[in-house]
Amino acid sequence: MFHCMSSAQRKTIWLFLFAIAMAQVEAALVIHLRSLYYPDNPLSIFPLALMSHRDLAIELARELATVLMILTVALLAERSLMRIFAAFVFVFGLWDIFYYVWLKAMIGWPTSWFEWDVLFLIPWPWFGPWIAPVLIALLFTLWGGWVLLSSAVYHFTRTTMTLFLLGTVLALASFLLPAASLLPGGEEAFRGYEPAGFSWGLFLAGYIIMLSSLFSVTIGGRTRQRNHH
Repeated sequence: MFHCMSSAQRKTIWLFLFAIAMAQVEAALVIHLRSLYYPDNPLSIFPLALMSHRDLAIELARELATVLMILTVALLAERSLMRIFAAFVFVFGLWDIFYYVWLKAMIGWPTSWFEWDVLFLIPWPWFGPWIAPVLIALLFTLWGGWVLLSSAVYHFTRTTMTLFLLGTVLALASFLLPAASLLPGGEEAFRGYEPAGFSWGLFLAGYIIMLSSLFSVTIGGRTRQRNHH
């Protein structure tokens, strides 16, 4: 089977399998943490229970290690900067999607499409409905997979890079804003936190800008390929 595939196809399959396996490891760890901090009902994490300082430090280190692992795999799989970026977002997107797939399979969570989650902890907790980062992850997976499997050469222009960074900042802000007002109160301000409104307008603006940027990059690569032929 693998003998009939191109080198790009084989590498993409291995990246796919790595992302799914990594997502299972992450989901398993989170299930253990939920069982520890929410023993009565691990399906509900709000009101928020605070982690011990030791566990929080371990989690912060694990998050950094996770990003480093994904970057390392992308660097091992590809050579050009653009294809390394494509491999990174492809694995990152699949990892995020299958993290929730594994949680659903193992403990039946999420229980609704707009249920909130603690998404990340650096530089401070990210809060939001789990479906929001999964939409970004789906975009990353589809675009990254397309670039990895394509024979076209893709490049960010100054405009498309600016748009992508702007969209990323806007989407990131939508996840960071819910906790921003709690920061002056320190650690205790987060104890018992319950989600309120999510900035869907800000998120969707960022998402559409990112989508437009990546779509423009893809169209530009296909145009150059046709002109070359």
